[in-house]
Amino acid sequence: MGIFVVLPLVLPLTCWPVARLAEQRLHPRTATVPLTAAASVMAVCSTVCLALLVVVGTAQLPGNPLPDGWSDPQVRASVPQDEFAGKAAIPALIAVVAGCLCALLRHHRVRARAHAALQALPRTEVAVLPDHRPYAYALPGGPRDRIVVSTAMPACLDSRERRALFAHERAHLTARHHRHLLLVRPAAGANPFLLPLRTAVEYTAERWADEEAAQDIGSRKTVARAIGKAALVSRATPAPTLAGFAAPGPLPRRIAALLGPAPAARVWPPAFTAVGLALWTAATGTLLSTMFSANSALTLLLLLHAATPL
Repeated sequence: MGIFVVLPLVLPLTCWPVARLAEQRLHPRTATVPLTAAASVMAVCSTVCLALLVVVGTAQLPGNPLPDGWSDPQVRASVPQDEFAGKAAIPALIAVVAGCLCALLRHHRVRARAHAALQALPRTEVAVLPDHRPYAYALPGGPRDRIVVSTAMPACLDSRERRALFAHERAHLTARHHRHLLLVRPAAGANPFLLPLRTAVEYTAERWADEEAAQDIGSRKTVARAIGKAALVSRATPAPTLAGFAAPGPLPRRIAALLGPAPAARVWPPAFTAVGLALWTAATGTLLSTMFSANSALTLLLLLHAATPL
């Protein structure tokens, strides 16, 4: 395995340029999907490599249940600085698994609580909760996807802005943005180098919904005004982990983008541009991460098979 076993842990650095450029120069729909895919693949690869290091590290611990052949010198020699790397990987892998499980459980708990609050209401597409706090959010899953608004929110917007609100939330549900967030958030927990990708996907998912709403109602200025008002009047959202209309983030950038021309819906930018080169760099880093983690896993499997007597 050699140095290749640790490279997937740092290869997410190749995605940093595209995480920033994609927000500025790509259509949000075009940016969200590859960024989510790259973050997911790289998180899996880095976790696999951590697990391989843990195998070598735990084999050195006294009283471990692993076969004696797993601590064979040839197996240990396959990992650089095996004593330090193997033992350091143990708490790192525990933290990764615990962080991912906590993120998923938190999302499930919040969504279950949100669905429970709607049980007494009619099963319509839009659920109106009696609440003096203005908020709105998209609630996926359950018997059907729903848009949830408080009674105070519509009073803060005019009729066209209310249409923009519902169009924005409907875009979140139609495009299944919560799935992208459910992938990139645990991915960033698995590898901190993926934090820029998580931030980028959270932003581009909101921008994607903004653009869909603008296309639906035919006015970019109305959507910009609506999201600005919603952000000003909103105080708290019952489901902060779900993609929401007034989600926290760089709101001035979203409004500035809506006040400008619509982004081009190009599927893939030209290769010899800054964003094109950044995309190809990220794609290459993702491919190398996959290859290195697969090669390391296969190499360790063969070494363990050779070192472990039948």
